[in-house]
Amino acid sequence: MEASSSGITNGKTKVFHPVAKDVNILFDELEAVSSPCKDDDSLLHPGNLTSTSDDASRLEAGGETVPERNKSNGLYFRDGKCRIDYILVYRKSNPQTEKREVFERNIRAEGLQMEKESSLINSDIIFVKLHAPWEVLGRYAEQMNVRMPFRIDKQISRFRRWLPKKPMRLDKETLPDLEENDCYTAPFSQQRIHHFIIHNKETFFNNATRSRIVHHILQRIKYEEGKNKIGLNRLLTNGSYEAAFPLHEGSYRSKNSIRTHGAENHRHLLYECWASWGVWYKYQPLDLVRRYFGEKIGLYFAWLGWYTGMLFPAAFIGLFVFLYGVTTLDHSQVSKEVCQATDIIMCPVCDKYCPFMRLSDSCVYAKVTHLFDNGATVFFAVFMAVWATVFLEFWKRRRAVIAYDWDLIDWEEEEEEIRPQFEAKYSKKERMNPISGKPEPYQAFTDKCSRLIVSASGIFFMICVVIAAVFGIVIYRVVTVSTFAAFKWALIRNNSQVATTGTAVCINFCIIMLLNVLYEKVALLLTNLEQPRTESEWENSFTLKMFLFQFVNLNSSTFYIAFFLGRFTGHPGAYLRLINRWRLEECHPSGCLIDLCMQMGIIMVLKQTWNNFMELGYPLIQNWWTRRKVRQEHGPERKISFPQWEKDYNLQPMNAYGLFDEYLEMILQFGFTTIFVAAFPLAPLLALLNNIIEIRLDAYKFVTQWRRPLASRAKDIGIWYGILEGIGILSVITNAFVIAITSDFIPRLVYAYKYGPCAGQGEAGQKCMVGYVNASLSVFRISDFENRSEPESDGSEFSGTPLKYCRYRDYRDPPHSLVPYGYTLQFWHVLAARLAFIIVFEHLVFCIKHLISYLIPDLPKDLRDRMRREKYLIQEMMYEAELERLQKERKERKKNGKAHHNEWP
Repeated sequence: MEASSSGITNGKTKVFHPVAKDVNILFDELEAVSSPCKDDDSLLHPGNLTSTSDDASRLEAGGETVPERNKSNGLYFRDGKCRIDYILVYRKSNPQTEKREVFERNIRAEGLQMEKESSLINSDIIFVKLHAPWEVLGRYAEQMNVRMPFRIDKQISRFRRWLPKKPMRLDKETLPDLEENDCYTAPFSQQRIHHFIIHNKETFFNNATRSRIVHHILQRIKYEEGKNKIGLNRLLTNGSYEAAFPLHEGSYRSKNSIRTHGAENHRHLLYECWASWGVWYKYQPLDLVRRYFGEKIGLYFAWLGWYTGMLFPAAFIGLFVFLYGVTTLDHSQVSKEVCQATDIIMCPVCDKYCPFMRLSDSCVYAKVTHLFDNGATVFFAVFMAVWATVFLEFWKRRRAVIAYDWDLIDWEEEEEEIRPQFEAKYSKKERMNPISGKPEPYQAFTDKCSRLIVSASGIFFMICVVIAAVFGIVIYRVVTVSTFAAFKWALIRNNSQVATTGTAVCINFCIIMLLNVLYEKVALLLTNLEQPRTESEWENSFTLKMFLFQFVNLNSSTFYIAFFLGRFTGHPGAYLRLINRWRLEECHPSGCLIDLCMQMGIIMVLKQTWNNFMELGYPLIQNWWTRRKVRQEHGPERKISFPQWEKDYNLQPMNAYGLFDEYLEMILQFGFTTIFVAAFPLAPLLALLNNIIEIRLDAYKFVTQWRRPLASRAKDIGIWYGILEGIGILSVITNAFVIAITSDFIPRLVYAYKYGPCAGQGEAGQKCMVGYVNASLSVFRISDFENRSEPESDGSEFSGTPLKYCRYRDYRDPPHSLVPYGYTLQFWHVLAARLAFIIVFEHLVFCIKHLISYLIPDLPKDLRDRMRREKYLIQEMMYEAELERLQKERKERKKNGKAHHNEWP
């Protein structure tokens, strides 16, 4: 799932610029415009309805000039010269007119050029088209440390041949329209503008960079006097503007084949080579994704592709464990004994309504349990713990390569701008930045601590709400198990525990989805209350809160089933009860692992299905409904050609929290794949199948269904990496407890070596498990039942006479012993073995994890050598370029008779 275009480096080795073969008006070959662009926003043009056939005929005409062609594609101002860098949308009927006027006046004061256009569908909707001239772009690119291609000497470029070459080159058949340019990159500087490769000022900054610069300007423009009256985000929040977005680069479809006619634009190229369902098995063109959507989105898809690729070995081993259980099912002594135990009568699992049952009635459940709980389970748990470490360590190496290729090595968080909200809140309190040496807004320590305390209290309260919801599910389970046991339908009555578990999981899923809506609002409120300094700090704080809420919400019931269900029920005659009323739920006679498997399987499938529908199905329905309304208003017989800003406005906006939902879905899936994988070995396979679809689904959504998001920079996946590390550590602990407590692995091991036919012989085969089922069941005298627990049936249907004894899962003495129903010696042996296994398993796996982390360096050696070499070359290049410039200036002064003495050099 890595990028086949990983040879694209944009600043370190090669930079590829995909362009159309036939259409040269969108990208790098546009002639420089010397005349100033129009800045007349007083004239509001309503636009014209044109048919697509008319546009096509005009484009096919060869005598059309570039400005005329630009006018027709909806990417330029009306003069066809100024490219649209950003779009603002508002309604004329909106009462916030004064704020917009002040805001737009300040926009023009910053040097941005503006043009307005009314919507073709609704005349009340106004589009404000913004264009940033060269002077504005240069000024703000220098402030934002935007890295641009740097001029390189031919002699130095020869050194690049000595450097190690990337093993994966671009697939020319997949991406046919690519050009190569050798260049370094450096932070843009107007004083050293002669060092940068500027063939054309209009195309020097690509579309994504231009939009990012304009957005940066809009976030710092005042719309009203006051410290908090600043920024586009606030105008969007209070409804002054309907929307704000950069434009897509034209249509993603074309009548002509990309192989014969080339790509119409970058969006078309991405659709054909990335977002199309026909290329689901191919590598992702990550560098094209980065070029179009920015580094942050590019890193998400790089991480998703790496995670999906790493799931292949995990899914294969998990499937092997499952198939091992299938092949050994007929040879399992425990399953055989359960299926043949027709003379063993089990005690009722609930009060009054639950009947006595033969142990052989749970034969199917015993066989299903063996599919997941067999001899290969421990090996798989160790493998997945090691897999999680290897995945994270190799991702660090892969991220380092991507950061180098995408020119993110020298980009630091300190370069990130302060949030406008923070700047406005603490503008009166300033202190000197120790790094930049410039004054900046400052948040007092006491103010920060008080806000963090309030936020932490809110987090704790919400976690308590989750626990309360789980408590409600527990009450539902203990109440309904008796209801299902007295049900009229025999199918439900005979499978009352399975019915209880299944319905409880579905109800739990509905509660999860309802609480998620509440969590989002609470997390947003608490994060804004903290007043983070930068956007990355805000995202990290919001992400941590939402992850904690959703993780606890999604996994709390799973933790209850894994570690608490059936552990504190007491024994027949002395059951422990909830609020001294409801008897706690017991495990099935075949164990609690089947309940845990059902919980994980249902939640995982339902969650992924719901997420996929909300990610793609909902935008598809919304966009279809918008197109349907347009057809009803203008008639289906005429196919209208809308300008690009109108098309993009009718698309769905990207999530307000950026990539949060995409990351959260995958991180929660990673938790399901690792935390309880010992109980559900098929989890990695389900995750792999989902992710193969997820990559193309997300790509299709970004390219076709969403407005173009703002291109943002990032050098890693942020706080998500720390969360992944935490999940990896938690997975070791939980899998140790699942194997030791939830599964029957340890009791079977103790029986085989201590109490079975092979005791003392050092063997543990299937023949050593003879008699295990009988040894794991205790005897209870039916006359010792409490009145409220005594079943309605006396058990005479089994032997014709009332039953005197029944069996239950535990290690307790018989009723006629000196201490009736006391724990046996075997119970203490099993308990000691469980604790010993947890300690040994955790220490062994953690030692392996740390050893792997130590042996795998975060930075590949060849990459380290390349970075050192290129730093040296850049220093030499800059020195020689500056020396050459000074010598040239000296010669010109001597030629003009203006030479001075003592001049260097």
